[in-house]
Amino acid sequence: MITAYLREQTEIKIRMTTAPETPTGPFEYVEEYSGAVRKKLIEGLRSTPADLRTAVHGLTDEQLDTRYRNWTIRQIAHHLADSHLHSLIRFKWTLTEDHPIIKAYEEADWVELPDSKTGDLEPALAMLDGLHAKWVQVLESMTEKQFQRTFLHPQSGETVRLWMALNYYPWHGRHHVGQILWLRQEHGWHSA
Repeated sequence: MITAYLREQTEIKIRMTTAPETPTGPFEYVEEYSGAVRKKLIEGLRSTPADLRTAVHGLTDEQLDTRYRNWTIRQIAHHLADSHLHSLIRFKWTLTEDHPIIKAYEEADWVELPDSKTGDLEPALAMLDGLHAKWVQVLESMTEKQFQRTFLHPQSGETVRLWMALNYYPWHGRHHVGQILWLRQEHGWHSA
């Protein structure tokens, strides 16, 4: 029995070390503003909450606590809610202030907090539902000129245009949902 357990743990470690860093592919930035690209990116953000709900549907607590590289599925889901909340706030600051210095946060520390490590997913999923509905309203009301507004990221020193931020976050959602789907496929966890 102990031998079978050790073999299973070794197999899990081997699988986890081969998990791709970006299961849905690398981030690709579209430099030039376009209404068609904007619409596609907003649709990507609109679908993120439903995509995450589908990805975690029917998973047990044990499955939710399975790691994809550094974080568990549970931590990934909570991270998406935390990260996207920060982004919406950054958009609002940038729309109402001239080149604001945004507040950075240590995402690796946030996912170690008890709500992210052991908390129920429903509050994070519900938050993401409302947050993305609100964010889409903001994005759909923005002009091309507003997408050129910038904020300063204090850790990197980088000036970030809202257009670049819009490019990033649909990919960010797909990236993390892709990690969960990769684990489901790898373990044979089919939807209930």
